[in-house]
Amino acid sequence: MGIKKTLGFGVATAALGLTLIGGGTFAYFSDTVETTGTFAAGTLDINADPTAIVNLNNLKPGDTIPRTFKLKNDGTLDIKEVLLKTSYTVTNKAGAPDNTDDFGKHIKVKFLNNIDKLNDVIWETTLYDLQNQTPDAVERGFFLGERSGLRAGTTDTMAVAFEFVDNGQDQNQFQGDTLNLTWTFEAKQGDGQIR
Repeated sequence: MGIKKTLGFGVATAALGLTLIGGGTFAYFSDTVETTGTFAAGTLDINADPTAIVNLNNLKPGDTIPRTFKLKNDGTLDIKEVLLKTSYTVTNKAGAPDNTDDFGKHIKVKFLNNIDKLNDVIWETTLYDLQNQTPDAVERGFFLGERSGLRAGTTDTMAVAFEFVDNGQDQNQFQGDTLNLTWTFEAKQGDGQIR
């Protein structure tokens, strides 16, 4: 081999070596880990037992009807408040003249501490006024719960008495009338937490 060929071969070999070194053939330690997460939302599930609050016929002024029922939290989240919403419709007796007054103004609702003591009233109002209010049914001291709210899996007892108020005046316009009451309990979650 001539000197030119040897030099050319040496340069080519050196260039190839530099390319391999410059191309980055190096080794290092490494490790990886993969993490996952699951987000599952809890549930609010309020129930009442029984669902029929009161079904009575032949009421007359002065009658009082005590009732209890339970509010149950069948969900997985604590309930901060349960808003009581009231609505009703009055059906006038067929063939009778239209009422000049709202039957709901003559039905008083008494929220009680104890169903056995009808005079142990926490708060009272008429159905007429209650339809424009939204009291918290699980507020401490409002019904029979020991504390505000309704923890998951627990029950509060609600004691009420409905009174057809005898106002000492002519109430004949309500004879044969029907009042259909709907109470809707709307559960609200508690405040969010850092977890």
